Amino acid sequence: MMIFTKSAQNLLGKGQFLGAVYFRQALANYSVSSPPNYEMIKVEKTGENGRVGLITLNRPKALNALCNQLMDELADSLQKMDKDQSLGAIIVTGSEKAFAAGADIKEMAPKEFAHVFGTGFLENWSQVSKLRKPVIAAVNGHALGGGCELAMMCDIIYAGEKAMFGQPEIKIGTIPGAGGTQRLTRVVGKSLAMRMCLTGDPIDAKTALQAGLVAGVFPPDQLVAETIKLADKIASHSQLLVGMAKQAVNRAYESTLEEGLLFERRMFHTTFATNDRKEGMTAFMDKRQPKWQHS
Repeated sequence: MMIFTKSAQNLLGKGQFLGAVYFRQALANYSVSSPPNYEMIKVEKTGENGRVGLITLNRPKALNALCNQLMDELADSLQKMDKDQSLGAIIVTGSEKAFAAGADIKEMAPKEFAHVFGTGFLENWSQVSKLRKPVIAAVNGHALGGGCELAMMCDIIYAGEKAMFGQPEIKIGTIPGAGGTQRLTRVVGKSLAMRMCLTGDPIDAKTALQAGLVAGVFPPDQLVAETIKLADKIASHSQLLVGMAKQAVNRAYESTLEEGLLFERRMFHTTFATNDRKEGMTAFMDKRQPKWQHS
């Protein structure tokens, strides 16, 4: 049964209403299946009751360079986790030496304009930013070029103390192509983004924290554990409402302030048509922990 009332649909309008119920419909369409065998990533469930998905990039000899196969495997695993009703948050990480040192230049170098333009080269990378569930990047070591762009596609970034973030494409005769000039500028501001993109010089974790690129910095050997704590806390809440909050925050990047405030208010109103809003407020008044139905 649809959990949102007709009045909520009228309030939001058809497009925004459908966006609000997007999360629950996806959960209803999911069926459990065995995880596939991946060659360049490791996939596991962690956190309380296995409610956090953990994806580890695993191409150590190439410092997790983002070749086509790795990105295909990453996209496939993310899509499966996004539909998994048992998961409330997802983590993407690499090794202590490198989150991802960039795109695979050996794979990219032979390509010609007709191919990259005609095939929309790198377009598929944007799927990472379109997931319903929150995705957290746990970045140790190098996050350069495509690696930095991949981290920025995630909703939250935690970094190890030795992490380095950069867009060095200018040094090899090209520019960022998977969001480096756009997402970086929106987060750290024009001046720092310009310096990073025009010089190719990276910034360290401390600078990234001060600039707002990352949400926390930890010792390298504690990074993944701290990220799991964060993801597990997020996963303890209603998946439906977490998804709605994520959608509302992301709208801030796509709208004027007035448009964003209107969208937020309508999403807030829509929560009053959900079972979890009723349960959350009832549990608060009863001084007990809520029992989320994710509906």
